Amino acid sequence: MKVIGLNGSARKDGNTAIILRTVLAEIERHGIATELIQLADREIAPCRGCFACRGKRNCLFGNDAFQTVFQAICAADGILLGSPVYSADVSARLKAFLERAGVVAAVNPGLLKRKVGAAVSAVRRGGGLAAVDTMNHFFLNKEMIVAGSTYWNMVYGKNTGDVRDDAEGIENMRNLGENIAWLLRNLPEDRR
Repeated sequence: MKVIGLNGSARKDGNTAIILRTVLAEIERHGIATELIQLADREIAPCRGCFACRGKRNCLFGNDAFQTVFQAICAADGILLGSPVYSADVSARLKAFLERAGVVAAVNPGLLKRKVGAAVSAVRRGGGLAAVDTMNHFFLNKEMIVAGSTYWNMVYGKNTGDVRDDAEGIENMRNLGENIAWLLRNLPEDRR
């Protein structure tokens, strides 16, 4: 089993990466492999809306990082999405990935069916719930199983590292990791 964490932040190794790593560490503690993919150093173009991906299981345009990242999440058993809040929602780079992945998955039904998904957000003040909601809509519209925790999946902090001071938020991330691991261990192997 494997969980891919996808960091939608423009800042590599910032607060979003910190909270994603917190969740992934808990998943690893339960013997499940993880990988963190950071979009900060990868270009992801928006969807062209051409629908040429129908029956192809990936986007046909390979001049950016989309195909590689999408293949990784398709091969994984779980997907953990993370984004900072920019203008009360997810980052533009993550939004472009979600829209493009959403089209590929929509015209290739069942591609992400019954994978476990969870969303986390690094927040300075507001907009965290909207960002988590955007990511959860992606999961729910693709027949995925969404893991939750004891509170909303967001952690507060402004400067890099500040999220570590949000004790309740960090504990929530650990609990989320435990819940993802539990789901993965308890779902039947033949769920696809």
